[in-house]
Formats: sequence, structure tokens, C-alpha cells
Amino acid sequence: MSVLDLVIYPDERLRTMCEPVTDFTDPQLQFFIDNLLESLYAAPGCVGIAAPQVGELFQVFIVHCGLTRTPPPGHHGLVIACNPEILHWSGMEVGREGCLSIPDYTGNVMRATEIAVQYQDRYGIERALTLHQFEARVWQHELDHLEGRLFTDRLVSRRADLFKRKVYQVKSR
Repeated sequence: MSVLDLVIYPDERLRTMCEPVTDFTDPQLQFFIDNLLESLYAAPGCVGIAAPQVGELFQVFIVHCGLTRTPPPGHHGLVIACNPEILHWSGMEVGREGCLSIPDYTGNVMRATEIAVQYQDRYGIERALTLHQFEARVWQHELDHLEGRLFTDRLVSRRADLFKRKVYQVKSR
């Protein structure tokens, strides 16, 4: 397995609608998913990654909310989602988001606090989940990638809610 190169904004692939996955028996799909997973684990603080973020334009993303310093209660752990869709959403809340493909900024984005989703796992088996709070936010962020949207498209206010990411330097002893 290998870590894949990230696609960085303003690359047009980040603005492209992705195609559904149709052949779950394709060994190249499984190899790609393994590499996408390796890429997720290689990115510090990362809890989600979508295929277009590494230049592949099909409907696959990976979410693993258990990778946070304080994992949210009731999260679903590692989920590989193909052809995902939101069936129902409720509640709205503003929260800070960042993105591997826009490494220098974070922003305040309005998202649903609870969503019901359906998707296919990496083998094409239909699955459904109800997601809450942070995990729901991450799924909505990754779903946006599959539709050619970025968190900057959903900022509450372009003028007041986009922030330069802080860079922390390690002090040498």
C-alpha cells in the first residue's frame, strides 16, 4: 500500500461531480481503497478523505471519527462508503471545518446535526446509519467532495468565517 498524493485547491478535480461505483469486484477498486485508507492514516488529525482529494472521480470516501484525540461517543469507527446518500437530516449547527485539500484555512460551516444515510461498503453491500453531531458533520463534508463542493462554498459568511489555519511549531530543547 502507498500514500496517495493530495489534490490541492484550486485543482478542478475538486469541483467535479463523481461517478458511482458499479464494479465492486474490480481488484483495482480494492487496491485504491487500501491506498486511500493508508492516506487517511498518514495525514495527522484527519478523520475523513474522499476519492477526488487524491484525483479519482468516483463516489468513495472513508470516515474514521475514532482517530480524534477525544472520539465522539457512539461513533461508528472506520467506515468505507461507496455511493453514499443522505436520506433524512435534522437540526442545524455552525461548526469549524478544515480540509486536506485546502490546507491553509478553516471555516465556520452550517451543517445538520443528525443525518440518516445509506451507502454501499467496499464490497457493494447496502448499509445504513444514523449519524450525530461531529460524525454527521464529517459525513456531510465528505459527501460534498463527491458532488464537487468544498467547505468554503458553505461558509456562514465569507468575510467573517474563513480563518488562516494556525501553524504550531515544535520547540526544540
